[in-house]
Amino acid sequence: MKKFIDVVNGPSQVSRIILGCMRMPALSTDEAAKMIETAVDNSINFFDHATCYGDGQAESIFGEAFQKTGLRREDVFIQSKCGLHFDRKEFDWSKDDILESVDQILTRLKMDHLDALLLHRPDLLFDPEEIAEAFNQLKRSGKVLHFGVSNVNPGQYDLLKKYVEQPLVFNQLQFSIEQSQLIDQPLYLNNKTTDMSICRDGDILNYCRLKDITIQAWSPLQVGMFQGTFVDNPDFPELNNVLGELGEKYGVSKAAIAIAWILRHPAKMQVIAGTMNPDHLTDLCGAYNVDLTHNEWYQLYLASGKFLP
Repeated sequence: MKKFIDVVNGPSQVSRIILGCMRMPALSTDEAAKMIETAVDNSINFFDHATCYGDGQAESIFGEAFQKTGLRREDVFIQSKCGLHFDRKEFDWSKDDILESVDQILTRLKMDHLDALLLHRPDLLFDPEEIAEAFNQLKRSGKVLHFGVSNVNPGQYDLLKKYVEQPLVFNQLQFSIEQSQLIDQPLYLNNKTTDMSICRDGDILNYCRLKDITIQAWSPLQVGMFQGTFVDNPDFPELNNVLGELGEKYGVSKAAIAIAWILRHPAKMQVIAGTMNPDHLTDLCGAYNVDLTHNEWYQLYLASGKFLP
């Protein structure tokens, strides 16, 4: 399996596995530096942040730790997201907030630019013309090279693109074997016997493929949003049996097989791995050594509780 992809209208040779830094505030600076080095040693050159991760602490620790690694800035791809303000109990995609957020992000990271900025979940009051003005200013200043969104549906994307000049090349969406609603509905189209026939996202997967938007799958091992992992979870015996059998076949862990299942999809997604354990990250990267067959992919899909109509 290829470890790197070229993003249409975006960056070249970025890793298909991304290190998500949401949990980095739990690490010391030295531990964070080791985590960054472990990622790079395992062919991960892409790091994902957000202003709300530890209320900025994740970016601050990363910025300090990165300087300890000796890595060159040009050898990594740094992405952050803005717009979520849990302290204020609101989402904010206003021009002023976007511009202020980027300045704060760069200060915390101790860097002069972001490789990508994503709008983090929809602000219900977003004004696409304001966003376009902010993006133009950020692009002209060199503070942001590429742009994207997170958890955005096709209508919202089209509204943004009516005004935003820059390509929106990424969309972060939840996707895993257990949380597979991105792909479920077409299988059960027009089937009144199951709620899985309900389209809940505007067919965002196919929309992204048609528009050359790279999907970044978050929570690739989670049950629900934040209810723990399905790996070795007794509530998923059949799935774990198949994960184990395929893990033995390919010489990797169950978790690596679960990551490989996502990467096997022809949409050429990236996967965000949120672990802050170097050994676990190395283990997950075993997915790069797995090429699931068509049949094996379906075995895993059905073992998660799905059924063929």
